Amino acid sequence: MFDALQAFLSGFLYDWLAVLITLVIQAVAVILPIMLAVAWLTYAERKVIGYMQVRMGPNRVGPGGWLQPIADALKLMTKEVIFPNQSNKFLFIVAPVLSIAPAVAVWAVIPFSPEVVVSDINAGILYVLAVSSILVYGTIIAGWASNSKYAFLGALRGSAQKISYEIAMGFALVTVLMIAGSMNLQEIVEGQQGGIWHWYLLPLLPMFVVYFLSGLAETNRTPFDIVEGEAEIVAGFHVEYSGMTFGVFMLAEYAMMILISFMTAIMFLGGWLSPFEGIPLLETLFAWVPAFGWLAFKVSFLLFVFLWLRATFPRYRYDQLMRLGWKVLIPVTIVWVFVVGAMQYFKVGPWFN
Repeated sequence: MFDALQAFLSGFLYDWLAVLITLVIQAVAVILPIMLAVAWLTYAERKVIGYMQVRMGPNRVGPGGWLQPIADALKLMTKEVIFPNQSNKFLFIVAPVLSIAPAVAVWAVIPFSPEVVVSDINAGILYVLAVSSILVYGTIIAGWASNSKYAFLGALRGSAQKISYEIAMGFALVTVLMIAGSMNLQEIVEGQQGGIWHWYLLPLLPMFVVYFLSGLAETNRTPFDIVEGEAEIVAGFHVEYSGMTFGVFMLAEYAMMILISFMTAIMFLGGWLSPFEGIPLLETLFAWVPAFGWLAFKVSFLLFVFLWLRATFPRYRYDQLMRLGWKVLIPVTIVWVFVVGAMQYFKVGPWFN
């Protein structure tokens, strides 16, 4: 789609200008929907948890509280940004940028439908893992640059948590790569054609659970929100941040929640594929649903589970959290890598049918 746009612009403008305009349009086409989705998610979170806890949630700003995200954004943008004494002001500003930039750049390879993807590269998963791993630097630099022992301790705990659960996430994705035989995200989705019974969810159910739990820990969500536990460590590594510098950290967190949900849907739930493929009656009945509609439905359900867990579970202790990552999730993923490898070698498994 974007290649056709570039070719069209090249007929009227210089090639370099056409490329530049195409890149800007691509950036806007990706960033703007993500920011709108983040705003909607903050509203949905407060509403869903409010109903689960038998209270109203936002209901004053706009009809039904729909304008509450805009009010929150305006409040953050108009608040003063305070720099702590003797803090490193340059790194203090760089840290939020290092948090939001990877959370936005990683969307360049995420396919939204068979035709809609900014860059369809063969090493898509490798790109996602490489870019998203930069997020930990934002956490470390924010804690160190704040010149606060509380922020520094929160940064150490947060970075240890992120690095630990990245290992489990990586191993969980390795099993998908072994079955799909490709690191291209579109090819991984196409390998799950044939209905819900051909999705990687069923043969790799433990890896689906590990990946989703690791995603909760990576995004500092309940019950793994030790980094931001007010009773634990005074709001963690960004305790000294205010105004929009604090808001950028929140944008990055919610953008990563949406990204984890997209990756889970693509890797394990068939992406944009219908669950009713191969069932003529249901396939015909739901033929009106577009490809992106199925993907959006799966992502919305996973995001609802994020919110559901926050409203349900208490916070883990830090030693429990690290024990779960190192002594449970990582060993389970390593065992499954060997199991899937043996099944690939002997050509045994539902993906060979």
